Amino acid sequence: MLLLMALFGLVGCEDKLEQKGFAVPSNMEEEEQVDGISRDSMVFHTRPSNVLLTGHPRFRLTTVYKVNFKKDSTSFIGSNSFYSNYSNIGETDGNQWHYNYLPGMEAVYGYNMVNVSHFDKETQKQKLFFENPVLIKTLYYPSFSKDTLNNVPINRNYFMVSVYDEDTNKDGFINTNDLRRFYSFNIEADGKKPIVPTNFSVYKSEYDPANDFLFVFATLDKDGNGQIDKLEPSSIFWVDLKNPEKTGKQY
Repeated sequence: MLLLMALFGLVGCEDKLEQKGFAVPSNMEEEEQVDGISRDSMVFHTRPSNVLLTGHPRFRLTTVYKVNFKKDSTSFIGSNSFYSNYSNIGETDGNQWHYNYLPGMEAVYGYNMVNVSHFDKETQKQKLFFENPVLIKTLYYPSFSKDTLNNVPINRNYFMVSVYDEDTNKDGFINTNDLRRFYSFNIEADGKKPIVPTNFSVYKSEYDPANDFLFVFATLDKDGNGQIDKLEPSSIFWVDLKNPEKTGKQY
């Protein structure tokens, strides 16, 4: 039986905040305004949050958030929250996931997370996952805990990111109205590869622990307008979590 997990669900507490996202410049060079938006509004500050301990001691991650301002001009940033699996997973059936959302992977999200910093302890070098700010829905990274799946130790050596990385609907903003992409990165935060074709927008997933597969549900932007409209067709893609280079379409 499949263990169903809504990895891409919306978080209710965020409804109390302003809509996530930020203004972006268009491809047209204009001096004062772009699509009626002041260029000043396109510049924003970022601030690092917590350090994430991956399952590889050589590599550490830091989540980077947009600095937001309240009406009284005080500032704040989002904080890291983690998806957890509270299913009946325990030592008796050979599965020890330490409450991680996926065995061997932790899943973190936060309000207006706009990048991730990757630090290599051996080379003392830091790099960002994305060259420009993006709106990250969920970051998946190798868990610090030693998880098992069906009595086998699980050691992940890659990252996955669910993200809004382009103003696909051309409204001057990167926000949740754009297409949501899903990428994998190798353990050195290189080799970005789309798990789902970029003309689809992912909206949920399900996990199959018997095969260690992730099924990703996504809607096709059939008319090419950069947003998902009613009645546009959906498909199911699979990714082999033992090797995220192996992907395919199931439906």
